[in-house]
Amino acid sequence: MRVIWLLLVAAFVAILNETTMGIAIPHLNEDLGLPPELGQWMTSAFMLTMAVVIPTTGFMLVRFTTRQVFLAAMISFTLGTLICLVTPGFTVLLIGRVVQAAGTGVMMPLLMTTMMNVVPPHSRGRMMGRVGLVISLAPAIGPTLSGAVLETLSWRWLFAIVLPIAIIALALGAKWMLNLGETTHAPIDVLSIVLSALAFGGIVFGLSQFGGHGESAAGSAAIGWVVMAVGAAALAVFVWRQLVLQRKDDALLDLRVFTSRNFVVAVVVMAVVAFSMFGTFSLLPLYLQNVAGLDSLQAGLVLLPGSLLMGLLGPLMGRIYDARGPKTLLVPGTIAIAVVMFVYSTLGAHTPVWVLIAVQTAMSLGLAASFTPLFSASLGSLERRFYSHGSAALNTLQQVAGATGTALLISIYSTALHAGEAEGLDAATAGAPGARGAFLVAAIVAIVAVALSFLIRKPADQEGPAAPAGH
Repeated sequence: MRVIWLLLVAAFVAILNETTMGIAIPHLNEDLGLPPELGQWMTSAFMLTMAVVIPTTGFMLVRFTTRQVFLAAMISFTLGTLICLVTPGFTVLLIGRVVQAAGTGVMMPLLMTTMMNVVPPHSRGRMMGRVGLVISLAPAIGPTLSGAVLETLSWRWLFAIVLPIAIIALALGAKWMLNLGETTHAPIDVLSIVLSALAFGGIVFGLSQFGGHGESAAGSAAIGWVVMAVGAAALAVFVWRQLVLQRKDDALLDLRVFTSRNFVVAVVVMAVVAFSMFGTFSLLPLYLQNVAGLDSLQAGLVLLPGSLLMGLLGPLMGRIYDARGPKTLLVPGTIAIAVVMFVYSTLGAHTPVWVLIAVQTAMSLGLAASFTPLFSASLGSLERRFYSHGSAALNTLQQVAGATGTALLISIYSTALHAGEAEGLDAATAGAPGARGAFLVAAIVAIVAVALSFLIRKPADQEGPAAPAGH
């Protein structure tokens, strides 16, 4: 289990780093003299690289050993963090973010695939509870940490804090990481890699072009539609290519994972949850600062109680899953997420902070109850040889859904905000209707997850006696 804990720490640090940059961008723009649209590339380039890397992890995890993949990912992440820390300007900083993202994109699929291979089926819920903790807690803590650091220190400290932790994880991995599972010598299909980059990278980049304002908004939106069309066309060819290659077990991303009904339903629910979570975590800081009038630290602290509760509940949710199956957690969890989205759609500029904290805590409870059964039931429905491809597919669709949620909710908010400002309204008055409208859309989408959560079943091989404590 030492390997699992090492992977959990590495994944947590990588995802935490991913979510600290949003609040830091205004500080970075001011320090480097960047226009906002250029500074936004700090997050856009990161998401774009992740969208390109994650689909390839299904192949990488069966072609190379666990140790090779982990060390390559951590070296990439650590090197990227160092580049960002010492950067003399924007271009080098952007390169550092891309190098970071290349390592980050490998971490979650590696963690999930390794866990599926080494943890007995009837004990997976408890361990998947820790994966849910990583994927939920890190994005929630990121803004709080970033806000606290930026109140007193330079944005470089965001990388200075992460770098020694990354170095320690790399050193421990070099000492303790084992080779788990079996490798193959399947040839690398370069065309599939190119098509994957065009498809998923194009879709995520296209989505990132929405949500602007002013004279450039129409041009950005037009670019977004064109790039997404190219991405969709590349995706169609990519799917055809994988269907051909998987006959010889040479696919970059084996699509036979989608022949499992339970996997497909779980992935759709996960995509909807990711849409709501990433969209909310992107929009909420804007609402808290522009509409509710909080500073960056206060905005981050609103997320903190729910985040801590989510961390405490992760292992408990796993034990409940092992004992009772997915519906006991997933049905109330998805209902909580949908209800919170509807409540958010009623908030205004004068909503008390304690109400915001209570609502966000309820959101965290819903996320904690949803992630564990979704991870466990989805990958557990697959044959062992498809774990790595299932993990790659799950994380890819989660990334695309998160980008979609972010783009759509921010676009709705920004459109209303700038229309109101054009009429002479202040930011709080102009932004409130846009925030309410965006959250209402997220609430409607979340209803899909509630309906589908009743259809997810516990895989047959996960039925059995719970593992003893400490296993």
